[in-house]
Amino acid sequence: MEVIAARTMNALYMYLDVAFLLFLGATLVYTKRYLTILVGLLAGILYFIVDYGYFYLYLGTRSVEGADPFCFLLWLSMSYGFTNFVWIWLWLDRDKRALEWSILIITSWFTTSLLSQSFGGNFAPITISRGTGAYHGIMALILFVGYAILCIHNIRTTDETRKINIPWILAIGILVQFAWEFVLLITGIRNPSFMTIVVNSLLETNLGLPYMYLIHRAVSKRYHENLSRSEKIIVA
Repeated sequence: MEVIAARTMNALYMYLDVAFLLFLGATLVYTKRYLTILVGLLAGILYFIVDYGYFYLYLGTRSVEGADPFCFLLWLSMSYGFTNFVWIWLWLDRDKRALEWSILIITSWFTTSLLSQSFGGNFAPITISRGTGAYHGIMALILFVGYAILCIHNIRTTDETRKINIPWILAIGILVQFAWEFVLLITGIRNPSFMTIVVNSLLETNLGLPYMYLIHRAVSKRYHENLSRSEKIIVA
């Protein structure tokens, strides 16, 4: 099954998004959520390695028209890699202000899209697309293995307090991807495809959530959000 994910935007969208990323980063620094920032940056780098290195250079399934592929995909990867995984980490942290962070991120995506359409007429148009037939099967396998690890853990565990809240992890993985897919769709940037939004929401970010949960659990035992070491190691 080939799902073609395509977007059409203008260069103003990039500039507005960079401004929001700086604002989001500054807000995280102000609130001393340094570990969350580090996770977001590492996720952005990973996104870039996959999108530019694997999808664009190796498979040739990613196309970029109207912009330099390296610079554009670096921005795109850092944008969604940083924002998505900052958001995910805050939810995994059960941050007391998770709702406010969610509203901030979603409204920024919505505003950036509409502002760029209203005032970006003189900026260069950019069109990107990505075929998925070459790798969605592998991504589905990664998804299965991750959730199988969590399910087997729960099946083997007799202590109810040690069970992992899998529906909560699924909700985070699906809703984070769905939120920005939906915003891109209703603002006219994403190609109007029901299959794209459904498949991407179920698969693309969600495949990493089981592993992200395990990483979060391991790191949170040892470090606080301000990067200071935890004096007491909590047994999970």
